[in-house]
Amino acid sequence: MRISKLFGKTQRELPAEADTISHQLLLRAGMIHQIAAGVYSYLPLAWRALRKIENIIREEMDKAGGQELMLPALQPLELWQATGRDLAFGQGLFTLSDRRERRLVLGPTHEEVITELVNSNVQSYRDLPLLLYQIQTKFRDEPRPRAGLIRVREFIMKDLYSFDTDEEGLSRSYNKMLQAYQNIYARCGLPARLVEADSGAIGGKDSHEFIVIAESGEDEVISCANCKYSANVEKAQSTKEKVAGDEPLPLEDVSTPGIATIEEVANFLKIPRSHTLKAVFYSADGRLIFVVIRGDLEVNEVKLKNVLKCSELRMATEAEVTEAGIVAGAASPIGISGIKVIADDSITTGTNFIAGANKPETHLRNVNYPRDFKVDLITDIARARAGDRCPKCGGELSSSHGIEVGHTFKLGTFISQKMGAHFIDQGDLSRPIVMGCYGIGLGRLLAAGIEQNHDDKGIIWPLAIAPYHIYLCPLYLENPQVAITAEKLYTDLEGQHLEVLFDDRKESPGVKFNDADLLGIPVRVTISPRTLEKNSVEVKWRSEKEPQLLPLEEAVLRLKELITGREN
Repeated sequence: MRISKLFGKTQRELPAEADTISHQLLLRAGMIHQIAAGVYSYLPLAWRALRKIENIIREEMDKAGGQELMLPALQPLELWQATGRDLAFGQGLFTLSDRRERRLVLGPTHEEVITELVNSNVQSYRDLPLLLYQIQTKFRDEPRPRAGLIRVREFIMKDLYSFDTDEEGLSRSYNKMLQAYQNIYARCGLPARLVEADSGAIGGKDSHEFIVIAESGEDEVISCANCKYSANVEKAQSTKEKVAGDEPLPLEDVSTPGIATIEEVANFLKIPRSHTLKAVFYSADGRLIFVVIRGDLEVNEVKLKNVLKCSELRMATEAEVTEAGIVAGAASPIGISGIKVIADDSITTGTNFIAGANKPETHLRNVNYPRDFKVDLITDIARARAGDRCPKCGGELSSSHGIEVGHTFKLGTFISQKMGAHFIDQGDLSRPIVMGCYGIGLGRLLAAGIEQNHDDKGIIWPLAIAPYHIYLCPLYLENPQVAITAEKLYTDLEGQHLEVLFDDRKESPGVKFNDADLLGIPVRVTISPRTLEKNSVEVKWRSEKEPQLLPLEEAVLRLKELITGREN
C-alpha cells in the first residue's frame, strides 16, 4: 500500500479528548474516528490489525473444536425476560420497538439466542458436547464510555458457547478454552494474566478474566507473588488479621461531640480504625440496607450486590437514612429493627469495638458481636487491598492495574433451566444442558496491545498483529536512483508476500521518520542517496534502537528471513 493512497491522516497534536495512550495514538495515527460517544469507525490500518487478531482467534477456536456460526444482533426482549437478565443488565441494554410495537434488544451478548438455537437442535446426549462461536458486533449502553476502544458502546466480540451433559464435561470444555485463550494472547504478542473474576450480569458460578497489565487499565488486580493467587479486585479475598482484644467488657457510652466519621472517632479516642465498627447504608432495589464492617476496611460493592442478589445498588441518601430514624454519624446495629443488616466477617476478628450509639454525638465502647447485636447475614463483603494477607498462603498481596482482554464463565444450568433447554440422557431422563461462555473483545485487545507496546514516539506493534510488516521509507525521492530503487524493492518485497507500507510521499526525512515511529510498523527500511553509495539499505526494527545495513541485492531475501524468523 502506498501512503499517498492510504485513507487516513496522521496528526501531530495530542487529541484533547483522548485520556489513554492507546486512544491518543490510535487517533494520532489516523486509525480510528469517533462518530459518537463510545462509537468508532476503524480506518484501514486499524482494520488490518483487527483482522489479523480475528484470524488468530478463529484459528485457535477451530483448533479447539469450535464451529463458527452467525447469530442475529436483533433479539426479542422476551428471551431476556425468560432468564431475568433484562433486569440484570438494566439500562445497559439497548432496546427498541418495531413497527408492530414488539420489543427488541440490540444484543450485548448471545447466551439466550444460542441457547434457543441449541434447544431446537439438540435432543439427546449423543448431540453433545458442542462448541459454537461467532465473531460479531455487540451493543452495550455504557454509562461512561472512555479510553477509546477500551470502554465502548459498540464493539466486535468473539463469543464461544459450550454445551455439555455434566459438570465434568463443562470443566473439560472450560480448560480447553483457557488453553486456547493463552495461545491467542501468546500469538498476538501480548502476555495476559489469568485471574479469578466476578460473573456480573452474565451469571453462573466460576469465572476468570485474562488481564493485560497496563497502568492505564481500569481493572485492579490483587495478586500474591508467593503462590500466584490472582483475582480481580471485585472478586479478590484476603485474610483479615485478628485485632488484639481482651475479654468482652460492659457497654458504656462515650461522648463524641462533633465527631461523625471513622477517622474522626479513631483520632478522638486515640485508637486504630481497626478497633471501630463502621456503618454504611445502601439502597438495594429501593430497600434500605444497613452494612457493618470493621472501620479500617471498605465495602466491596460488587460482593455486596451479589450477596443481596439485587439489580440496582447505590449508596443511600442522607434523607433516606434520616427517614428510617437512623442518626447519621452515630449509627449502630445495636437495637436496630425493621432494616436488613449485612455484616462483613471482619466484625468477628476482635473484641470491644467502638460503634455508634444511635443518638447524637455519642458512641459506644466495648461493642461485641454476637453479644450486643444480631445481623441477617455475615459474610465477606470487604475490598481486598495491597498489603493484606493472601487467603491461600498468607503471603503479602500486591495490586496492579490492567485491561480485561478476555472473560470466561462456567454458566452451568443457570440459563438452560430457565429456557427449558434439555437433553435426554443415557437413562432416558430429561436433564438441563450444562453451559459455558467465553468472550474476547477484539477492539479492546487491539487497544491493550498498544497500551503495552509503545514509547514516546508512537506505537510499537507486535509483528503478528501489525497492519504491515515493513515501512518502506525512501528519502529524497526527487533523486531518480532512489525512486527507481524504491519502486523495484516495493515490487520485489510484495512478490515475496511481505506486507509493505510504501511511503511514496515527497516529504522531508523528519516527517517520514516521525510517521514511521507513530504508526509503529515493525521494520523500517530506509533508502537514501547515502545508503545507495554503499549499495545497501538501512533496516531498523521499531522495537530496537540501532539500525543495520543490508546489501541491496540481498535485501529482499534477508528481510523475508528476518520477518519469518520472528513470526515463528
